[in-house]
Amino acid sequence: MPEAFLLSRILLKFDPESQKRVGDLSAVAFTPDGSLWVGSDELLTLERLSLIEPYVYGNHQPFEIGEFIELFNHEEEIDIEGMDYSEGYLWFTGSHSTKRKQPKGKNPEKDIRRLAQVKTELNRYLLARIPIQEGMPVQSCPDPLNGDRQLTAATLQTTETGNILIDALKKDVHFGSIIAAEVPSKENGLDIEGLAVRGSKILMGFRGPVLRGWSVIIELEVEESSPGTLTLKAIGEEGRLYKKHFLDLNGLGIREICLDGDDLIVLAGPTLDLDGGMKIFRVTGVFEKEGDTILAQDETQLKVLFDLPFKLGTDRAEGLALLPCLGQSNSLLVVYDSPDPGRIVNNDSVFGDVFRLQ
Repeated sequence: MPEAFLLSRILLKFDPESQKRVGDLSAVAFTPDGSLWVGSDELLTLERLSLIEPYVYGNHQPFEIGEFIELFNHEEEIDIEGMDYSEGYLWFTGSHSTKRKQPKGKNPEKDIRRLAQVKTELNRYLLARIPIQEGMPVQSCPDPLNGDRQLTAATLQTTETGNILIDALKKDVHFGSIIAAEVPSKENGLDIEGLAVRGSKILMGFRGPVLRGWSVIIELEVEESSPGTLTLKAIGEEGRLYKKHFLDLNGLGIREICLDGDDLIVLAGPTLDLDGGMKIFRVTGVFEKEGDTILAQDETQLKVLFDLPFKLGTDRAEGLALLPCLGQSNSLLVVYDSPDPGRIVNNDSVFGDVFRLQ
C-alpha cells in the first residue's frame, strides 16, 4: 500500500470569537475567486476564508444560510457533511440522518433514558445551492458565463418529513427498512457524508448504511421546477429518481468525496462511532457508468490510493478539496473534525493537510 505523501499544510484562521469552528470542520470547497469555504456539522452558517499569505487563509466571514434559502427552522443544526462548487454554485448537503442522544455523565438513570431517545431534526434533510458572485453568496445573479441564464439559490423540494429524496429512499429495497426503523447515524443508519457536483448531476456518498461490507454512492440529476425549488429527474431503473453504486471500500463507509476530472476521490472511514484507519480511493469514469453498478477493487475502476495517518481519538478526516501545491496541479486538501491539539494555533486557527494525489 503506497504511503500518504504530505506535500504541505495550510493554516485556517478564524475569528477569535468563533473558536468552535476550529475543532468542528466537516466540509470544504474552493471557489474560482480563490475563497476557501468550510462547513461545520453543528452550525447554520457557511464560513468563507481568503488567502492572506502563502498557505494561510483568514479574513473569516460567516454567512447565515437562512438568509439565502428557506430552512425548516432557525434553531436546529443543518449537520453539513458535504460541500462542492460547480458552474457558479456552492452546493452543500445535510446528513439526512437521525441521531441518538448521548449520555452526559451526570445522572446514570437519565443517561440510560437518553440512550433510548432517537431524534429527527428536519434541517438535516437539506440539499441546497447558493450562487457565488465575486466571492460572495447571493440569492440570485446573472451567470457570468451565460448572460441568458440566471443563477438562483435553491433547495431540493422539501416535504413534511424531509425532502423528496428521503421520501424516495424510504421505498428503496436496500434502504427503506433502515430508514423506517429510524436507525441513527453512526450506528449504520442512513448518513450522507459526501457530495460531488458537476452541473446538474450530483453524487452523494453514504457513511451508512454499509451493506455486508459494500459502501453506497447514489447519483442524482436535478432541475429547477420553480424559483428556489429543485426536483429530481428519473434517471434510474424503472423510472427511479437515482442510481445506486456499490463500492468495495474494505468495509468502510464514505466520509467525503470530490471530483478529479472524470474520476471520483473517496475518503472512507469507519461507519460506527469509533476510531479507525481511513483510506483514500479513486473511482474512474464515475459519470460514465450506466444504471446501477457494483464495483470491486481493481486497477482500472476502483483502487486504493493511500492510507491517511492514524491517530487514536483525534484527526478524524471530514473534508476534501483539490488544489495546486508545490508544482502538483491537483493535490488533496484534507480538513479534520476533532483535530489533534498540535494542529491548533492560539485556539482560533487550525492546520489542514495537503497530500500528493496520484
